[in-house]
Amino acid sequence: MRSLFHLAIHVKDLEASRTFYRDVLGCEEGRSTDTWVDFDFFGHQLSLHLGEPFETTRTGKVGDHMVMMPHMGAVLPLTDWLALADQLREKGVEFDIPPVVRFEGEPGEQRTMFFFDPSGNPIEIKGFADFEGLFAK
Repeated sequence: MRSLFHLAIHVKDLEASRTFYRDVLGCEEGRSTDTWVDFDFFGHQLSLHLGEPFETTRTGKVGDHMVMMPHMGAVLPLTDWLALADQLREKGVEFDIPPVVRFEGEPGEQRTMFFFDPSGNPIEIKGFADFEGLFAK
């Protein structure tokens, strides 16, 4: 088993964030206090703390897209990614970059989608048919 990742970020509204991560993304809620809440973010620990979110800019050139930097996300098996993309569409999530294939036919071919949480934190979810392509050159 690879090690798990922990990330702690600021959110403006804990209840709106709870609803988004739990009810829209389907993440299981863990421990919490009045000022923070933990989630199982696709197998990793994400801690949401009340505060001002980090500043982001559209400075990451990836393929044909300029993406928000910094951003966080997860890499899912393609079948899970497709199901999540459908779930997000059904829940009315507004995509910054709608679900798309990136690097088609090249090493590292992947699906990706970008969206924001209620505090404006950018999230990218990638989907791979073969995880061997994750670090392909």
